[in-house]
Amino acid sequence: MGPSSNSTAELDRTTNPHESVKGMTMITLTDTAALKVKELLDAEGAADLALRVAVRPGGCSGFSYEMFFDGEIAGDDEQATYGEAKVVVDPASAQLLQGATLDYKDGLDQSGFAITNPNASRTCGCGQSFS
Repeated sequence: MGPSSNSTAELDRTTNPHESVKGMTMITLTDTAALKVKELLDAEGAADLALRVAVRPGGCSGFSYEMFFDGEIAGDDEQATYGEAKVVVDPASAQLLQGATLDYKDGLDQSGFAITNPNASRTCGCGQSFS
């Protein structure tokens, strides 16, 4: 895969589950999360948008996660496709999300998106911030 800044790559999770278009490691979506992202995009009629996952300063532990649908993709953004869900991460966030996994759970005791991040040395009880 070449370093194209405006293309996406279908990932073969059996060979390298974290490889993005530029070959850097970034967040991985589980099959369940990818299906939920696609479902939400379809419900909004916005299949052309990507899920942007970002890490911002703040939160009770130092950094917080931010996720939203975005149609503006910068040339230096990391991009990957999981199923039919496109994910976009800015370069600074990509470093903090190396090896992280985004999952979606829909159960009685837990519902919603959750990020498991091996880079987090400490997390908050809210699950939305880390250090």
